Amino acid sequence: MVIKYLELSKVNVNNLKNVSVNIPAGVLTVVTGVAGSGKSSLIEEAFIRQHPDAILINQSAVGISSRSNPATYTGIMDDVRKAFAKANKVDAGLFSFNSKGACENCGGLGVVYTDLSFFEIVKSPCESCGGKRFKDEVLDYKFKGKSIAKALAMTVRQALEHFDQPEIQRKLQTMSDVGLDYLALGQPLNTLSGGECQRLKLASELHKEGSIYVMDEPTTGMHKSDTAHLLEIINKLVDSGNTVIVIEHNMDVVCNADWIIDLGPEGGHKGGQILFEGTPKDLLNVETSYTAQYLRD
Repeated sequence: MVIKYLELSKVNVNNLKNVSVNIPAGVLTVVTGVAGSGKSSLIEEAFIRQHPDAILINQSAVGISSRSNPATYTGIMDDVRKAFAKANKVDAGLFSFNSKGACENCGGLGVVYTDLSFFEIVKSPCESCGGKRFKDEVLDYKFKGKSIAKALAMTVRQALEHFDQPEIQRKLQTMSDVGLDYLALGQPLNTLSGGECQRLKLASELHKEGSIYVMDEPTTGMHKSDTAHLLEIINKLVDSGNTVIVIEHNMDVVCNADWIIDLGPEGGHKGGQILFEGTPKDLLNVETSYTAQYLRD
């Protein structure tokens, strides 16, 4: 079998010292090394610049506000609105708390803010909708016995059992696969932890079609069992012919790699060099690599 390589030649970004690497296509490549060794410079800057169509999943924050939630962020909400509209033969806009269906008293926020002059602004549940965000007449419409407010109160796990639309199922399953099946669909994003936001971003990107995926430490905030689910997703992407490049310290991910690029030997000005390119097994013989030491242990 002929292996195609994605080449990077004579890269001098930040602390990288004129490095050249060959990244095999169609496999899982894990980029390793101590903090500051040049991993992100090599992949997120140099590689992405040459491959702008790659799907990048990095540590940048998701857009968080009281109006954003897992359903809106992943695009599930659009499909849920359509399902409610079709079942009730009404306009899909009624099932948006940012549009026609919003409670007129709170504007779809579910809370009202009171400015007490010299005191802090007080937030309290909306007396009109009781925090449900929607007009009463909208809540009368049901899909499989549940109102739109109750649907948004469901967890990902519950929603998987409730909705049978393929598009909704696919996106919900990806959220479940990265360990977020306990989140409520309508939970405000500004109540999520950093690790949860990272996994939500991962879930929102992984259902897209693309030939190259780049991930920056996707196991951040994950439990060991969630990491196993992530590896299943990555393996499915590779089995489908995609190229997956992961910057990672997690040894479970490193051991699962088809190819490793290890940078070092240290961080900062003492880093920026390619110590190794090859399989995890061959990396074990590299005495100057900290990654090799952890693999041997």
